[in-house]
Amino acid sequence: MEFTHLGRTGLTVSRLCLGTMNFGPHTEEADAHRIMDTAHEVGINFFDTANVYGWGENKGRTEEIIGNWFAQGGGRREKTVIATKLYGDMGEWPNEGRLSALNIRRAVDASLRRLQTDHIDLYQMHHVDRAAPWEEIWQAMEVLTNQGKIIYVGSSNFAGWHIAQAQEAARARNFLGLTSEQSLYNLLERSVELEVAPAAQHYGLGLIPWSPLHGGLLGGVLRKEREGVRRTEGRAAQTLEKHRDQIEAFEDLADELGHEPGDVALAWLLTRPAVTAPIVGPRTLDQLRAAVRALEVSLDQKTLDRLDEIFPGHRTAPEDYAW
Repeated sequence: MEFTHLGRTGLTVSRLCLGTMNFGPHTEEADAHRIMDTAHEVGINFFDTANVYGWGENKGRTEEIIGNWFAQGGGRREKTVIATKLYGDMGEWPNEGRLSALNIRRAVDASLRRLQTDHIDLYQMHHVDRAAPWEEIWQAMEVLTNQGKIIYVGSSNFAGWHIAQAQEAARARNFLGLTSEQSLYNLLERSVELEVAPAAQHYGLGLIPWSPLHGGLLGGVLRKEREGVRRTEGRAAQTLEKHRDQIEAFEDLADELGHEPGDVALAWLLTRPAVTAPIVGPRTLDQLRAAVRALEVSLDQKTLDRLDEIFPGHRTAPEDYAW
């Protein structure tokens, strides 16, 4: 396993982050525990979750599964950099969601109970709350930091100017502010290159891409369709038809390289500026082991140029569209 620092911090994390969104809805608890044990065996120490995972009536279930795994001991908690998120509504009553100081206080205590731990290593805002002033948010996060309930703060799904807003408000308080941003980023979706990635680089945030295979469309979907092992539906099918020629060219390139398409897509993300660790969200042990293969893939400049030809990216705004 390769390791790096999370953004400008001294925190060391693996270059792959274990996403746990499937734990509960699609992966039984015993299987989730085996996946997390295997993640440690292969050197992944960075796990990501959220208070809403489990979804619907089962919100919080994923954190409970992780907490039960921590409770088994054996250094499981000590070896893990655990990241969770708040923002989504956890109930129907006012102040059970978003980023008011009141909800921040309640949400962290609830996550700590479910996770069966005394602190959260990286506490992430799942979305920007335009109704909550940064003075309120940072004061609440400072209290949690001083209480030892959280160590670092991160964001998710922020625009570049939200990152700038947050960091300048934190700087005025002499507070560390954001240390990471979790964004949708993959070969098919490169919009973050306009402003989010440059903002992350400027402020020293580690970029944590989610959906690195774009819902499986970069994981060899056309070959799986031909073999009859996968059938896309709904929005995924629409996206596939829109980008079929690109995805076909991508899969052909992966064949030329002798690698699985998913391995190439993950390896590409690992070459991107500011990227700390893509989030891989396996439902099974085999999917986890497949993701780890990406660390063995080396992409030369010729291959990177070909990927840019297939999936054109963005220059930093405003040059991308103004000049």
